[in-house]
Amino acid sequence: MDPEPIVARVSLIGKPDCHLCEQARAVIERVCLQTGESFVELSILEDPELADLYWERIPVTLVDGQPHDFWRVDADRLRRALTEH
Repeated sequence: MDPEPIVARVSLIGKPDCHLCEQARAVIERVCLQTGESFVELSILEDPELADLYWERIPVTLVDGQPHDFWRVDADRLRRALTEH
């Protein structure tokens, strides 16, 4: 039996060489480290569907698969989304 894939609660959608994406990654890494959550990073250059959806709004942060922030990530808002139930 194959192990179940690790599902991250936070997804960062961006592209290489994007300074806003780098800033968003730093905030997401810090908040995920504090909350014990994991995140995945997806590139619009590798996924045409993501490119169609988000091209003009990257970086995009998803929490539990839902859009959470566009362009900039607010650390306090992300932390609340990950810790409040």
